[in-house]
Amino acid sequence: MDPLTRLLLDARDGDRDALERFIALTQADVWRLCRHLGDPDTADDLAQETYERAIGSLHRYRAEGPGRHWILTIARRTCADGTRRRSRRRRLDARVARQRSIETSTTERVELDDLVARLDPDRREAFVLTQVLGLQYAEAAELIGCPVGTIRSRVARARADLLHMFDPSESRDDGTDPIDGPGELRRAGGRP
Repeated sequence: MDPLTRLLLDARDGDRDALERFIALTQADVWRLCRHLGDPDTADDLAQETYERAIGSLHRYRAEGPGRHWILTIARRTCADGTRRRSRRRRLDARVARQRSIETSTTERVELDDLVARLDPDRREAFVLTQVLGLQYAEAAELIGCPVGTIRSRVARARADLLHMFDPSESRDDGTDPIDGPGELRRAGGRP
C-alpha cells in the first residue's frame, strides 16, 4: 500500500495529523489539475471545494484504489461541475479568445495556458493528467474511467490542436477546426 493511501485510511479512522499530511502531499497536484481542468482564475476555489468534498466523503473511502487517484477523481468531478456552472461564459470567452488570436501577430508569444484552456474538455483533461501532472496513460484512463487507447487518442489530438492553435496556417488533414469542428476552416477561408 502506498504512503498516501495509508495516510488516507488513517485519516478516515480519525487521525487528524494524517489528514493534514495527506492534504499537504496532494495539494499541488489537486491545484494544478483544477487549474487546467477548471477556470485558472478559480483554481484555488476548485481545490478548496475538492477537499471539502473529500473530507465530507472520507468515511466512505475503502482503499479500492490509490489515495492519489481518489482525490484526483474528486478534483476532476469538482472541475466538471464548475465547468457546467460556467458553460455559457466559457463559450463566450472562447469566441473572444479565437478572435483575439486571429488579430494577434504571429510573432507574439502565445501562452500555453491560454491554448490549453481552449482545448475540448475531454482532450484537455487527458492532456493535463498525462503531460502536466505526469500520470501514466493507464493511470489517467483509470481515473477518467475510459480505455487507455482513448487517453492516447485524446492526448494526440490535444497535441495536434495545440500545434494548430499555435500556428493556424497549419491546416488539419480532415478539414476541421479543432475548436469549432467540421467546416469552420472552409468558412474562414482555410484549405478544404
